[in-house]
Amino acid sequence: MENIGIYIHIPFCAKKCYYCDFVSFPVMEEKQKDYVQKIKEELIEKSKEIKNYIDTIYIGGGTPSIINCQYIVDILNCIKENYKVKKNAEITIEINPGTVTEEKLRTFKEAGINRLSIGLQSTKDELLEEIGRIHKYEDFLYTYNLAKEIGFKNINVDLMIGLPEQSLDDVKESVEKIVKLKPKHISVYSLILEENTKLEVLVKLGKLIMPDEDLERQMYWSAKKILENNGYEHYEISNFAKKGYKSKHNWNCWKQHSYLGFGLSASSYYNNIRYSSTSNLEEYMSDPNKKNIEEKESLEDTKKEYMMLGLRTIEGVKISEFKQKFIENPIYVFSKELEKLEKEGLIEIDLDNIKLTPKGLDLANIVWEEFV
Repeated sequence: MENIGIYIHIPFCAKKCYYCDFVSFPVMEEKQKDYVQKIKEELIEKSKEIKNYIDTIYIGGGTPSIINCQYIVDILNCIKENYKVKKNAEITIEINPGTVTEEKLRTFKEAGINRLSIGLQSTKDELLEEIGRIHKYEDFLYTYNLAKEIGFKNINVDLMIGLPEQSLDDVKESVEKIVKLKPKHISVYSLILEENTKLEVLVKLGKLIMPDEDLERQMYWSAKKILENNGYEHYEISNFAKKGYKSKHNWNCWKQHSYLGFGLSASSYYNNIRYSSTSNLEEYMSDPNKKNIEEKESLEDTKKEYMMLGLRTIEGVKISEFKQKFIENPIYVFSKELEKLEKEGLIEIDLDNIKLTPKGLDLANIVWEEFV
């Protein structure tokens, strides 16, 4: 029986960032206690059918660090009381600078949280302001150094490229500054201009200008080079880690392992079935156990998803692992798709790997579309 992960969604934020299209709301302190209670009810109900061991717990949002830290403790205690959590489980919480105190961080650590993911995005204060972040770089440094002093060793820092008005030198400066702090993990995400966000409106009105595609790609390869030269392994398109510090939770998802999602709009994948909670807060509060159930994935769809997820990783899809899981060789199953991608120079195939080429890294969406 495989180990599985648990994801907890906390939808509250101090302020919605201009680029964000996730389900999130203003702090709403009066609703937090009731919301956490609903998560606990959902956890308890689902636990009745789960016999698997839990090897990762990921608390995301929103901004989980904005709520009372005791609520996070309550959620973790509920998980530990109702599920078989492995002793060495990776337990992550996302935090934003300006939303944590020494007391909160100490409480997180005492509760068993052993990995922090800090949303920085840029070391340039003017860029942070333009995308609606509530903090400055100085706030990040305070949070990061405090976390280190308290004893957190496994820390991820999120950076973004392709921001409005961002230059190549801005990216280099941000990456180089963070590398000097020696976090165990750094994520570098390209900004996606989502529909109906404040940032999209500002760009359409001409008040902010996005960098062109060529510049955004230069930013990506520059960040990659700096990180690899400083001992970070590039293991997934947007993720870099020191040896032994890959994000286990995300890695398991990319390897198509099962996970359970709890909270508003949270998705789950278990026994080849995908389902999710409502994104309507009032509906969730009235019945947290009501799910939008999708049909059980066909074997063909599962194989396609395995290829798509595997080609997110730098190591790619291992042919031997695909054969072990599906009793077939992916080269034959997807001969038409793979031949086309190889001719276009987007993938390369060797004795046991199908992986992206440098050109494929730049055009990954085109590769993934072949398996949708």
